[in-house]
Amino acid sequence: MATPAETSLLDVLRGIVGASNVLTGDGLEAYEVDWRKRHHGRALAVARPASTAEVAAVVRACAAHRTSIVPQGGNTGLVGGSTPDASGTQVLLSLTRMNAIRGVDVANLTMTVEAGCVLQVVQQTAAERGLLFALSLAAEGSCTIGGNLATNAGGTQVLRYGNAREQCLGLEFVTAAGEVCDDLAGLRKDNTGYDLRDLLIGSEGTLGIITAATLKLEPQPAARTTALVTLASIDDAVAWLGLAQARLGASLTGFEIMGAFALELVAKHFPQQRQPLEPAPWTVLIEQSDPESAEHAASVFESALETALERGLVRDAVLASSLEQSKALWHLRESIPLAQALEGLNIKHDISLPVSRIAEFVAATDAELQQAFAGVRLVNFGHLGDGNLHYNVQCPAGGDAAAFLREHEAAVNTLVYDAVTRRGGSISAEHGIGSLKREELVRRKSPVALQLMRAIKSALDPDGRLNPGRVV
Repeated sequence: MATPAETSLLDVLRGIVGASNVLTGDGLEAYEVDWRKRHHGRALAVARPASTAEVAAVVRACAAHRTSIVPQGGNTGLVGGSTPDASGTQVLLSLTRMNAIRGVDVANLTMTVEAGCVLQVVQQTAAERGLLFALSLAAEGSCTIGGNLATNAGGTQVLRYGNAREQCLGLEFVTAAGEVCDDLAGLRKDNTGYDLRDLLIGSEGTLGIITAATLKLEPQPAARTTALVTLASIDDAVAWLGLAQARLGASLTGFEIMGAFALELVAKHFPQQRQPLEPAPWTVLIEQSDPESAEHAASVFESALETALERGLVRDAVLASSLEQSKALWHLRESIPLAQALEGLNIKHDISLPVSRIAEFVAATDAELQQAFAGVRLVNFGHLGDGNLHYNVQCPAGGDAAAFLREHEAAVNTLVYDAVTRRGGSISAEHGIGSLKREELVRRKSPVALQLMRAIKSALDPDGRLNPGRVV
């Protein structure tokens, strides 16, 4: 039962966004539970604004009623960053109605879109104009640009194009006071003070609510070459990466590594997917995007691959001969998270390390985990080209996955994160901090950095009403 003050706020929100766009009561599970089904909350209401002006008005109304706000896009996050708490007092601000493409500037190679635009729609809109928006990740059919920027999403082409931050040239956002900051010009050079855009990107809705963005576009590559290769060791994979970078240069766009058990899970849960090579300790999916021609791309790529075979870095290889085959190879890689979820609950780690330390980390940490938790299965895959591994721990075969998670998650995390920290790595490469890793961040981050982060939060959101309990 809502209190009189809450009822008054709901009435104000209905006046702002329309009664049909203020959702209350039962049936809000799609908003109140995260993608992994690990974080469950209860919102006072879900407000669904259709414009930046409505977002600003909602923020002002919540501030007047001393109510905190949880922004949410496609709700595909993995760290509990956009789920309301259990109090039933927070307003969940869903930005999915704000999904317009405001404009494409072909000459400037930019596109301005609203925060609720689905990533795949942005990619398709660019492609229709012969251009490329290079951010690409498994959830692109449902994640939104606002969420991508709020978490500084990474994905499969960071090696060439960078994270979401590098692919954004301007932002429009609403402050904690309900004011609109419009910085959508899309300039590649603008040295006029502090970079508020980069401050907001990656802040997970704690400093302001992103409502629109001007995104950087690229010319479509003339040709793509995709190959799957098998290797005996992760050391060989690192050496193959160095050779590929030397030979292919900036045209190397993807270098994804997959451990044997990760692909075993795909074979088990998705037997209809053909795996064209014999199982091996490690498999790499490599892609080159060439600006010149298909013939040039094939020639350069095949030369690099022949050298890798001659040096014994690569066991076997298959090149995609069509777009359909390329998509099938990528589908293998993108099916790993789904296969792992079907196998049961697991302990996820989204870590980054200097590429030069990855082989050592994997060998040492695999051994430490087996010694401490005999029989655990390691689902290791990710973006080797930029040093980002999804180093996940599955319970022993036949074990109770929920019980293993409940009893051992903290100890497993400590072991893995200690190993990462010793090697100069990060506990969050692309998923963010959310609520899941907030306490871990306190233990791992420099005290000076944390002090500065808290000072920024206090300055921009003095009442702590924007996505409280996240990041800091």
